[in-house]
This record gives sequence, C-alpha cells and structure tokens, in this order.
Amino acid sequence: MSSLLTSPLVDLDTGAVLAHPAFVDPGGALRAAPLPMILELPTRAVLAGAAALTPLHEALRRAGRHPREAILLLAGPCQEHERPLLKVGLDGLRAIGYLYGFTDVGGTGPTLDVVAENAPYLIALDPDVVARIPGDHRAAAVARSVATLARGAGAHLMAPGVEDEAQVAVLRGLGARLAHGPLLAPGPDGRVRVPLPVADDSAASAVLGPRVQELLLPAVTLPEDARAEDAVAAFGEEPTITSVILVDEYQRPTGSLDRSRFLLSFANRYGHALHGSKPARRLADPPRTVPRTTPTVAAMQAAGRDAARVYDDLVVTDELNRCLGIVRVSDLIRQVTALRA
Repeated sequence: MSSLLTSPLVDLDTGAVLAHPAFVDPGGALRAAPLPMILELPTRAVLAGAAALTPLHEALRRAGRHPREAILLLAGPCQEHERPLLKVGLDGLRAIGYLYGFTDVGGTGPTLDVVAENAPYLIALDPDVVARIPGDHRAAAVARSVATLARGAGAHLMAPGVEDEAQVAVLRGLGARLAHGPLLAPGPDGRVRVPLPVADDSAASAVLGPRVQELLLPAVTLPEDARAEDAVAAFGEEPTITSVILVDEYQRPTGSLDRSRFLLSFANRYGHALHGSKPARRLADPPRTVPRTTPTVAAMQAAGRDAARVYDDLVVTDELNRCLGIVRVSDLIRQVTALRA
C-alpha cells in the first residue's frame, strides 16, 4: 500500500504541489486541505455497491467540497468475476464527477487489463517497483509496461515513494509526471524541490503536439457564489496555486481568479474590508476554456488571443462543458518549444 496519507502529490516538471492527502475520519468528517485532494479507497468498497460509498459522498457534502476536487486512488486487486461490478461502480463515480485511479499497478494491485478497461485518470506504480529502480532491470521492465499502458489509456503515470534522484531520472524517462515520497517532501520553508531534468534531445512526436488532456492538472474550484475570503484562503493554503476556478452546480466554469490579480485587490489597507465578505465573482475574469481534445499548439494560440491574460491558466472542459482541470501556459510553452527544437 502506498503512503499517500502522509505526503503531497508533486508535479515533477514544476515542483508544484497538485493535491494533498485526505481521509474520512471515524466520525465521518473529511480531513482535507482546500487544494484538490487524493484519497485512498479500497477496491472492495466500490465492489460493495453504491451504498458503501455513501459515507464518502456525505463527508464531501458536509465539508462543502465537490467530487471533482477529489482523486480516488483504488487499492487492492479485482478478481475476474468482479470485473463487471467494478466497471459499473467506477462508471457511477465518473458520472458524479470523481477522478479515480489505481494504485500498486505492476505489483499487488489490479491486472493491466482491468486497469485499461476502466479508463482511469491516474495509474500509480507499485511502490516496490519504484524502490527497485534503477538498479533492477526487471523492475524497470515492469515500469515500462505500466508506462506504456498509461500512455495508451490516456492516464497520468504516478510514482509513489520516490527517494533519490536516480529514480526521478528513470521515471521521467518513462513519462511519469506525478510523484510523491521522501525526496519530494516539503522542506522547512514549505517548498518542494525537484531535481532538474536532463535536457531532452528527442525529436518532436507530432506537429501540433499532444492534446491538452495529457497536460491536465487538477483545478482548485469554488462554488460560483463563494465569498472572496474563501478564495483568499485557498490561495493561502499553497503558494503554487495559480488560479481558482468558480463553477456552477454542474461543475461548469463561470469565472477564473488569477492569483496575482486577485490577491493584488487585497494588497492595500482596506482590501479585505472592501472585498472579503463579497462574492468572489466580482473580481473574476471570464474563464478561458479549451476542450480536452485541443492540441497544444492550438491551445497556445488560444492563450495568446488576450494580451492582458496571456499567462492565465486555461480551463479544460469535457463534452458537457464541465471543468476537468487546468492547463498552465508554462506547460504549453515547454511543449511547443520542444516541438520546434
């Protein structure tokens, strides 16, 4: 079992903390930071049917959180005869708005075909496989197989329990962007320091680059009627948050709060008195949305249409215009630069 309950999920490209561990305590209360959260969930809970997940849904509701803010990481195997039940359960979670993934893949977790048929958002390697990289060629072969599956399924590959820079180098080569572990733990100043990647000299894979869904990061969302002080609290929780997205009851984006511009409104002596108890949407810009299938180059063009907001995060939406997450313009720039190198 991975140790997500004690460490944040980190972007290996930027060092940003993307999600914090969360859990539902014995009293049914959700213990989570305002950031997107990641919760470990036994696979057997999904197999037990919708009623078994009611405490999770209720805990989120009472905490004022939406399923779209949570990544459920399923732990434990699934037997052959249980596969139909698992698919029905995960389809239901997806319809509600949860993102989900599988942990311990390539080890004690589900088989690769079970993972593939359920289209996860995230696939986490078995921690034992990560621990044996790079010295064990057999572990590296398993990791490559899981990485190939992740690319084919359109899922993020995650590496748990990262302890040294040699592991990071191998994992980056496999395409793992998300990780956690002792090496990536926040320092005394609260910041995460990620080893710099070695320059990649490989040829560009496509003229227009990957689709934005491959660069998707969890969004920090608030209800569209949230107060400005709620957004201040969200930005204050983690310095790497670049935006807060306001969403309606169907998770459709209705406003975008850019960190710099929003916090500047509170910088003067009377900022909090003027704005704190008022709706955050008064200070929001219209969200800049792109469909999840938009190529990187096209997304860059969309980002550049408004010179005043050229570095604002783009909001990635699904076919129903629901917020799936964000793409940072810095990530788009890196992709386009690699294409033209």
